[in-house]
Amino acid sequence: MKNNESQVDKKAQPVKKLIKILKKHSGRDNSGQISVRHQGGRQKRYYRIIDFKRDKKDIEAEVIRIEKDPNRNCFIALVKYSDGELRYILQPNGLKVGDKIISSDVTDVKIGNSMLLKNIPIGVMVHNVELYPGKGGQFLRSAGAAGVVVAHEEKYTQIKLPSGEVRRFLNDCRATIGQVGNIEKKDEKIGKAGRKILMGIRPTVRGTAQNPRSHPHGGGEGRSGEGMHPKTPWGKPARGKKTRKKHHRTDYLIVKRRK
Repeated sequence: MKNNESQVDKKAQPVKKLIKILKKHSGRDNSGQISVRHQGGRQKRYYRIIDFKRDKKDIEAEVIRIEKDPNRNCFIALVKYSDGELRYILQPNGLKVGDKIISSDVTDVKIGNSMLLKNIPIGVMVHNVELYPGKGGQFLRSAGAAGVVVAHEEKYTQIKLPSGEVRRFLNDCRATIGQVGNIEKKDEKIGKAGRKILMGIRPTVRGTAQNPRSHPHGGGEGRSGEGMHPKTPWGKPARGKKTRKKHHRTDYLIVKRRK
Protein backbone atom coordinates (compact mmCIF):
# COMPACT_ATOMS: atom_id res chain seq x y z
CA MET A 1 0.00 0.00 0.00
CA LYS A 2 3.01 2.30 0.50
CA ASN A 3 3.49 2.78 -3.26
CA ASN A 4 -0.03 4.13 -3.66
CA GLU A 5 -0.03 6.20 -0.49
CA SER A 6 3.27 7.96 -1.23
CA GLN A 7 1.42 10.43 -3.47
CA VAL A 8 -1.57 10.88 -1.13
CA ASP A 9 -1.69 14.20 0.73
CA LYS A 10 -3.26 13.14 4.04
CA LYS A 11 -3.10 16.60 5.63
CA ALA A 12 -4.78 18.42 2.75
CA GLN A 13 -8.01 20.21 3.60
CA PRO A 14 -10.79 19.57 1.05
CA VAL A 15 -11.75 22.41 -1.30
CA LYS A 16 -14.64 24.30 0.34
CA LYS A 17 -16.62 24.67 -2.88
CA LEU A 18 -16.44 20.91 -3.45
CA ILE A 19 -17.80 19.70 -0.09
CA LYS A 20 -21.23 19.63 1.54
CA ILE A 21 -22.70 18.54 4.87
CA LEU A 22 -23.10 14.77 5.12
CA LYS A 23 -26.02 14.11 7.48
CA LYS A 24 -25.91 11.00 9.64
CA HIS A 25 -29.17 9.05 9.83
CA SER A 26 -27.80 6.02 11.76
CA GLY A 27 -29.97 3.63 9.77
CA ARG A 28 -33.26 5.35 10.62
CA ASP A 29 -35.98 6.20 8.11
CA ASN A 30 -38.28 9.27 7.94
CA SER A 31 -40.42 7.93 10.81
CA GLY A 32 -37.42 7.56 13.13
CA GLN A 33 -37.55 3.75 13.12
CA ILE A 34 -34.41 1.70 12.48
CA SER A 35 -34.77 0.38 8.93
CA VAL A 36 -31.10 -0.62 8.49
CA ARG A 37 -29.57 -2.35 11.49
CA HIS A 38 -26.01 -2.07 12.84
CA GLN A 39 -25.47 1.60 11.96
CA GLY A 40 -24.62 4.58 14.15
CA GLY A 41 -21.85 6.39 16.04
CA ARG A 42 -19.89 7.48 12.99
CA GLN A 43 -17.26 10.21 12.97
CA LYS A 44 -18.35 13.55 11.51
CA ARG A 45 -17.17 14.13 7.95
CA TYR A 46 -17.96 16.16 4.84
CA TYR A 47 -19.10 14.66 1.56
CA ARG A 48 -16.73 15.37 -1.34
CA ILE A 49 -18.59 16.19 -4.57
CA ILE A 50 -17.08 13.87 -7.19
CA ASP A 51 -17.32 14.55 -10.92
CA PHE A 52 -18.74 11.23 -12.14
CA LYS A 53 -20.11 12.79 -15.34
CA ARG A 54 -16.78 14.13 -16.66
CA ASP A 55 -18.87 16.51 -18.79
CA LYS A 56 -16.26 19.30 -19.10
CA LYS A 57 -15.22 18.30 -22.60
CA ASP A 58 -12.13 19.13 -24.67
CA ILE A 59 -10.53 21.16 -21.86
CA GLU A 60 -7.26 19.80 -20.43
CA ALA A 61 -6.88 19.39 -16.67
CA GLU A 62 -3.84 18.89 -14.46
CA VAL A 63 -3.75 16.74 -11.32
CA ILE A 64 -3.02 19.08 -8.40
CA ARG A 65 -3.03 16.53 -5.56
CA ILE A 66 -4.36 13.14 -4.50
CA GLU A 67 -6.48 12.98 -1.34
CA LYS A 68 -8.05 10.37 0.88
CA ASP A 69 -11.86 10.42 0.83
CA PRO A 70 -13.52 9.19 4.07
CA ASN A 71 -16.69 8.32 2.14
CA ARG A 72 -15.16 5.76 -0.28
CA ASN A 73 -12.43 3.14 -0.35
CA CYS A 74 -10.48 4.61 -3.28
CA PHE A 75 -8.44 7.81 -3.41
CA ILE A 76 -9.66 10.94 -5.18
CA ALA A 77 -7.67 13.35 -7.34
CA LEU A 78 -8.12 17.11 -7.35
CA VAL A 79 -7.78 18.36 -10.92
CA LYS A 80 -7.50 21.94 -12.17
CA TYR A 81 -8.79 22.74 -15.66
CA SER A 82 -7.04 25.24 -17.91
CA ASP A 83 -9.87 27.73 -17.26
CA GLY A 84 -9.18 27.55 -13.50
CA GLU A 85 -12.08 25.31 -12.39
CA LEU A 86 -11.36 22.68 -9.72
CA ARG A 87 -13.03 19.27 -9.59
CA TYR A 88 -12.60 15.95 -7.80
CA ILE A 89 -12.40 12.71 -9.80
CA LEU A 90 -11.76 9.08 -8.82
CA GLN A 91 -8.02 8.43 -8.93
CA PRO A 92 -7.11 5.73 -11.47
CA ASN A 93 -4.17 3.48 -10.63
CA GLY A 94 -1.01 5.12 -11.95
CA LEU A 95 -2.35 8.70 -12.14
CA LYS A 96 0.18 11.01 -10.46
CA VAL A 97 0.43 14.66 -9.46
CA GLY A 98 1.26 16.77 -12.51
CA ASP A 99 -0.34 14.42 -15.05
CA LYS A 100 -2.62 15.93 -17.69
CA ILE A 101 -6.05 14.42 -18.46
CA ILE A 102 -8.92 15.30 -20.77
CA SER A 103 -12.53 14.32 -21.39
CA SER A 104 -13.72 14.14 -25.00
CA ASP A 105 -15.80 12.04 -27.38
CA VAL A 106 -12.61 10.60 -28.84
CA THR A 107 -9.11 11.14 -27.42
CA ASP A 108 -5.88 9.30 -26.60
CA VAL A 109 -6.21 6.00 -24.74
CA LYS A 110 -4.42 7.25 -21.64
CA ILE A 111 -5.02 6.65 -17.93
CA GLY A 112 -7.52 9.17 -16.57
CA ASN A 113 -8.93 10.24 -19.93
CA SER A 114 -12.71 9.94 -20.39
CA MET A 115 -14.35 9.08 -23.71
CA LEU A 116 -17.35 7.40 -25.34
CA LEU A 117 -17.43 3.61 -25.17
CA LYS A 118 -17.76 3.21 -28.94
CA ASN A 119 -14.34 4.88 -29.38
CA ILE A 120 -12.48 2.76 -26.79
CA PRO A 121 -10.49 -0.10 -28.39
CA ILE A 122 -11.14 -3.73 -27.46
CA GLY A 123 -9.00 -4.99 -24.56
CA VAL A 124 -8.71 -1.65 -22.75
CA MET A 125 -9.47 -1.49 -19.01
CA VAL A 126 -12.15 1.03 -18.00
CA HIS A 127 -13.91 2.27 -14.86
CA ASN A 128 -16.62 4.78 -13.87
CA VAL A 129 -18.91 3.52 -16.66
CA GLU A 130 -22.27 5.17 -17.33
CA LEU A 131 -25.43 3.07 -17.50
CA TYR A 132 -27.38 5.87 -19.23
CA PRO A 133 -25.67 8.51 -21.43
CA GLY A 134 -25.08 11.75 -19.52
CA LYS A 135 -26.18 10.42 -16.12
CA GLY A 136 -22.65 9.93 -14.77
CA GLY A 137 -20.65 6.80 -13.97
CA GLN A 138 -22.48 4.16 -11.93
CA PHE A 139 -20.45 1.01 -12.60
CA LEU A 140 -16.88 0.14 -11.50
CA ARG A 141 -16.21 2.89 -8.96
CA SER A 142 -14.71 1.08 -5.94
CA ALA A 143 -11.02 0.57 -5.15
CA GLY A 144 -9.34 -1.79 -7.64
CA ALA A 145 -12.43 -2.08 -9.88
CA ALA A 146 -12.00 -2.32 -13.63
CA GLY A 147 -13.87 -3.76 -16.59
CA VAL A 148 -12.48 -4.83 -19.97
CA VAL A 149 -14.01 -3.83 -23.31
CA VAL A 150 -14.54 -7.14 -25.13
CA ALA A 151 -16.73 -6.30 -28.16
CA HIS A 152 -18.53 -3.57 -30.11
CA GLU A 153 -22.01 -4.05 -31.62
CA GLU A 154 -24.32 -1.71 -33.55
CA LYS A 155 -25.79 0.08 -30.51
CA TYR A 156 -23.87 -1.51 -27.66
CA THR A 157 -20.39 -2.09 -26.28
CA GLN A 158 -19.77 -5.28 -24.28
CA ILE A 159 -17.76 -4.98 -21.05
CA LYS A 160 -16.56 -7.85 -18.90
CA LEU A 161 -17.07 -6.94 -15.23
CA PRO A 162 -14.91 -8.18 -12.31
CA SER A 163 -17.62 -10.71 -11.37
CA GLY A 164 -17.19 -12.42 -14.74
CA GLU A 165 -20.47 -11.06 -16.07
CA VAL A 166 -20.42 -9.67 -19.61
CA ARG A 167 -22.87 -6.79 -19.99
CA ARG A 168 -23.92 -4.48 -22.82
CA PHE A 169 -23.69 -0.71 -22.43
CA LEU A 170 -24.96 1.86 -24.93
CA ASN A 171 -22.22 3.14 -27.25
CA ASP A 172 -22.86 6.77 -26.22
CA CYS A 173 -22.15 6.05 -22.56
CA ARG A 174 -18.94 7.48 -21.19
CA ALA A 175 -16.14 5.62 -19.37
CA THR A 176 -12.74 6.48 -17.93
CA ILE A 177 -9.57 4.68 -19.02
CA GLY A 178 -7.72 2.61 -16.40
CA GLN A 179 -8.34 0.79 -13.14
CA VAL A 180 -9.51 2.52 -9.96
CA GLY A 181 -6.59 3.11 -7.60
CA ASN A 182 -5.85 1.88 -4.05
CA ILE A 183 -5.89 -1.74 -5.26
CA GLU A 184 -4.44 -3.04 -1.97
CA LYS A 185 -7.47 -1.80 0.00
CA LYS A 186 -8.92 -5.34 0.01
CA ASP A 187 -5.88 -6.57 1.99
CA GLU A 188 -6.19 -3.91 4.70
CA LYS A 189 -6.90 -5.12 8.24
CA ILE A 190 -9.38 -3.14 10.35
CA GLY A 191 -7.23 -3.90 13.41
CA LYS A 192 -9.69 -3.31 16.26
CA ALA A 193 -13.38 -3.05 17.08
CA GLY A 194 -13.13 0.67 17.87
CA ARG A 195 -12.26 1.48 14.29
CA LYS A 196 -15.45 -0.22 13.11
CA ILE A 197 -17.44 2.03 15.46
CA LEU A 198 -15.75 5.14 14.01
CA MET A 199 -16.77 3.89 10.56
CA GLY A 200 -20.39 3.83 11.76
CA ILE A 201 -20.73 0.04 11.96
CA ARG A 202 -22.23 -1.23 15.24
CA PRO A 203 -21.87 -4.79 16.60
CA THR A 204 -23.83 -7.72 15.18
CA VAL A 205 -25.19 -10.08 17.87
CA ARG A 206 -25.97 -13.78 17.34
CA GLY A 207 -29.65 -14.67 17.42
CA THR A 208 -29.08 -17.44 20.02
CA ALA A 209 -27.58 -14.86 22.41
CA GLN A 210 -30.70 -12.65 22.31
CA ASN A 211 -34.00 -12.91 24.14
CA PRO A 212 -37.01 -14.56 22.46
CA ARG A 213 -38.74 -11.21 21.96
CA SER A 214 -35.85 -9.93 19.83
CA HIS A 215 -35.08 -13.04 17.76
CA PRO A 216 -36.71 -16.41 16.95
CA HIS A 217 -33.49 -18.17 18.02
CA GLY A 218 -33.45 -16.45 21.41
CA GLY A 219 -34.25 -17.76 24.88
CA GLY A 220 -33.58 -21.12 26.49
CA GLU A 221 -31.64 -22.12 29.59
CA GLY A 222 -27.87 -21.74 29.26
CA ARG A 223 -26.23 -22.08 25.90
CA SER A 224 -28.71 -23.54 23.47
CA GLY A 225 -28.80 -24.03 19.72
CA GLU A 226 -31.24 -22.59 17.24
CA GLY A 227 -33.80 -25.33 17.91
CA MET A 228 -35.45 -24.81 14.53
CA HIS A 229 -34.65 -24.19 10.89
CA PRO A 230 -32.53 -21.03 10.87
CA LYS A 231 -34.60 -17.86 10.65
CA THR A 232 -33.99 -14.16 10.21
CA PRO A 233 -34.93 -11.76 13.06
CA TRP A 234 -38.28 -11.34 11.27
CA GLY A 235 -39.06 -15.05 11.17
CA LYS A 236 -38.28 -15.77 7.52
CA PRO A 237 -36.05 -18.70 6.40
CA ALA A 238 -32.41 -17.65 6.62
CA ARG A 239 -30.82 -20.30 4.38
CA GLY A 240 -31.86 -21.82 1.08
CA LYS A 241 -34.87 -19.66 0.29
CA LYS A 242 -34.42 -17.32 -2.67
CA THR A 243 -35.10 -13.72 -1.70
CA ARG A 244 -34.10 -11.86 -4.88
CA LYS A 245 -36.93 -9.99 -6.58
CA LYS A 246 -37.27 -10.78 -10.25
CA HIS A 247 -36.52 -7.52 -12.02
CA HIS A 248 -36.08 -8.18 -15.72
CA ARG A 249 -35.76 -4.56 -16.80
CA THR A 250 -32.09 -4.82 -17.79
CA ASP A 251 -31.69 -8.59 -18.10
CA TYR A 252 -31.61 -8.27 -21.88
CA LEU A 253 -28.33 -6.36 -21.54
CA ILE A 254 -26.56 -9.32 -19.89
CA VAL A 255 -24.64 -11.40 -22.44
CA LYS A 256 -23.06 -13.82 -19.94
CA ARG A 257 -24.05 -14.19 -16.30
CA ARG A 258 -21.52 -14.22 -13.49
CA LYS A 259 -22.55 -17.79 -12.61
